[in-house]
Amino acid sequence: MAKLILSFNGAVVGEHELTKETTTIGRKPTNDIQVDNLAVSGVHAKILTILNDSFIEDLGSTNGTYIGGEKITKRALNDGDVITLGKHELRYENEAASGEDGDFEKTMILTPGSTDEKEVTVDKKVEASIGKIASDLAAAGAAGSDGPGSARLTLLSGANSGKSLEITKVLTTLGKPGVQVAAITRRPLGYFLIVVDTGPEGRRPLVNDKEIGSQAHPLMDSDIIDVAGVKMGFYQD
Repeated sequence: MAKLILSFNGAVVGEHELTKETTTIGRKPTNDIQVDNLAVSGVHAKILTILNDSFIEDLGSTNGTYIGGEKITKRALNDGDVITLGKHELRYENEAASGEDGDFEKTMILTPGSTDEKEVTVDKKVEASIGKIASDLAAAGAAGSDGPGSARLTLLSGANSGKSLEITKVLTTLGKPGVQVAAITRRPLGYFLIVVDTGPEGRRPLVNDKEIGSQAHPLMDSDIIDVAGVKMGFYQD
């Protein structure tokens, strides 16, 4: 599991596993990771974790967020990256991270008001769709205690064929913005695949070599999913 190791002046002061989809970092005690230092803004940055990959985004902090001495706004994290906030450092450790060329393409969920015009143009519809799905699931109580058993995805193509990823969240996004994006939703009645973005060619994800419809598609044990050209096996325990 991915984690952040917090240190101050070279001394480790805490370890934090990234068990949530969104993890906030800042000076206020309401953050998931509190860094009690005046050089750190109240809500300084956030970490978005999707499957085995994590992304960091600066939230308009006063003193900025740095990785390897470079000021960043938003970027994917690689195993061993050191994030600097004031005089504190957060070392990202995740040997399972796919990296920039991983088979699971990264789905960046952007926040409104981003200054990166290119990314906003590509992903604004994706962000809105995923946000609506998450809102609807929360309203319907999709994460109730009567939900289905555990499930996992196993890569069936590419260099990382055979690699498995546990599905632990109510909403798991898959795909590549601008090409094809889908989401697996965990509901009381089971797991479902939903279309988020069909890309410029208007193609929908495949389940067992057949395009799914506009409605949520129920997933069965051993189904083969194809999203953005990446084949995955869905397995339920």
